[in-house]
Amino acid sequence: MKPEDLAKLVTLSDPRIHPDGKRVAFVVTRIDLEADGYRKQIHLHHGEDHRPFTAGPIDTFPRWSLDGGSLAFLRATDLKKPIAQVAVMGADGGEARVVTDFSLGVEGFSWSPDGTRLCVVAKTYVPEVSELDDDERGRLPKRVTSFPYRFDGRGWLHDRRRQLWLVDPYGQTAARRLTAGDFDESEPVWHPDGDRIAFVTDRHPRQGLEPGADLVEVTLDGAVRELAPRGHLASAAYDDAGRLLAVGFPGTDYPRLDHVYRVEPEGPTDLLAGLDRSTLLTAPLPRVALAYGSIWVLVEDSGRIELRSFDSDGNSATLVGGDRQVTSFDRSNEGRIIAVVSSPTNPGRIIELVDGIEKPLVDMDAAIELQASEHWRVDEIDVWAYVPEGDGPHPVLLNIHGGPATQFGFGFFDEFQVYAGAGFAVVACNPRGSSGRGEEFVRSVREDGWGTVDVTDVTTALESALERFPSLDRERIGIMGGSYGGFMTAWTTARDHRFKSAVVERALTSFPSFNGTSDIAPAFAFNYLGTNDRDFAWQKSPLAWVNDVRTPTLIIHSENDFRCPIEQGEQYLLALWQNGVKAEMLRFPDEGHELSRSGKPRHRVERFAAILEWHSRFLGRGES
Repeated sequence: MKPEDLAKLVTLSDPRIHPDGKRVAFVVTRIDLEADGYRKQIHLHHGEDHRPFTAGPIDTFPRWSLDGGSLAFLRATDLKKPIAQVAVMGADGGEARVVTDFSLGVEGFSWSPDGTRLCVVAKTYVPEVSELDDDERGRLPKRVTSFPYRFDGRGWLHDRRRQLWLVDPYGQTAARRLTAGDFDESEPVWHPDGDRIAFVTDRHPRQGLEPGADLVEVTLDGAVRELAPRGHLASAAYDDAGRLLAVGFPGTDYPRLDHVYRVEPEGPTDLLAGLDRSTLLTAPLPRVALAYGSIWVLVEDSGRIELRSFDSDGNSATLVGGDRQVTSFDRSNEGRIIAVVSSPTNPGRIIELVDGIEKPLVDMDAAIELQASEHWRVDEIDVWAYVPEGDGPHPVLLNIHGGPATQFGFGFFDEFQVYAGAGFAVVACNPRGSSGRGEEFVRSVREDGWGTVDVTDVTTALESALERFPSLDRERIGIMGGSYGGFMTAWTTARDHRFKSAVVERALTSFPSFNGTSDIAPAFAFNYLGTNDRDFAWQKSPLAWVNDVRTPTLIIHSENDFRCPIEQGEQYLLALWQNGVKAEMLRFPDEGHELSRSGKPRHRVERFAAILEWHSRFLGRGES
């Protein structure tokens, strides 16, 4: 796979089964390098085939009305500035009607049980600037009064809010605001009676400065009440009996395992108490079928993402498993399950499961030659390697993931394919601190574990790969990572001088300045370091040890990165220069922390080219 092959990849996501159980709407995403954007269409599978169902340049988030008569979705018309509004069309097709016109667009919505209303998460300007045009707003100084005042991927927040509105899906009546105030609301779900809505917000007096969020409920006349003590519960759903379920964990101590909880007045009850793995917050809302008394969720497990069911006694069954990852799913009332699955050599296909029998439904193969991976364990650490064909010797790239509470694994990852396609052997692992291995494992990098046990695991994985594959060149090893992986790269090169090249991307390099500039700093830093002590935070920062670095380093950072702000890269660059280390910085304009995954397509290609050039400069290319 070459960098420009990104344009050949087709991504499938967000399958939604029609109430009749026969039709499936899903999103197809393609990269348009010429237009420098992402084209997204909703397709419909019915019978033995699928076809485009919508024609917009960016159509996402398909949701059927409960009676099956209509499909609502989000539509944006400008690839350069995709501001989405809600559109509605008949279930049998026809012209879509855009039914909202919010100044900053819509982020999500939920159908009412009777299909007569939508609860919409709309973004609007605060009253003080709502009547100004863009130029006038752009000239104003930014007055910030609460935290966060900017957020990665969302931009500046000081002059806008996300509120809930009631919208007529058929355009007969005007939209009505349901919530107000200096709060941001999200993830609305309707009670089965249709008279109230649960949602996630932050209404703490020290908004943004205290970890966690609030799960609350609002009636249709605007009365709000708290549903659970403040914590990390989100992605809620009511079952048919009106009991509220939520995914996450109670309390504010992070990281913990995300489980499904029943929200009750006396406190949340963990319905997956016997599971020492985490469910995915990105999964669909928990699907509860009272006829079976089961919950269906996605579970991370040692690099896999499995679809599992849990009965009322906590017993589980794996419905879709194996060495792959389930990225999204839906389930019909009759028990038909639709899932999107990916593997190291397949970006994603849709399968269906009926009565336990799995069969392929949609596979839009990009026809790119892809490199298979090999997996093993060393000292309880999961390791993967992508080794090019031939006797070698192959230069090696040690990749470290971000998070740290995420995981590499058995899914498709364009990064590894591009590097392997250029002749590099790729080694990756899930060190302590990663998700997918239980609560003790994910919490083991807190406090003194930060920058110690994780480094041991990463270097142990590298040594294991070098022993396992004689074609890997011990003298030509590079190291790289983004976010926490960028921290680990900068931290490791100050301690291990075997690496001939390094790419430090969107990294945390200084906790003291990160704590004053990042959009997540107060909670993230305290929960991982366990203290607000500035001296301890400095000692856990790569910048404190930069005088020990010898490795030529390319720093990649986005200028609109509010997660790990660009000052983190700027400080590290200057310190390397002052120390006489060969270093360069590549700055991407108009990009945030997610550049490598969802940035402008041309920037993603240019980023790949820069990474390959840097490693090739100091490692050379592989030999077959």
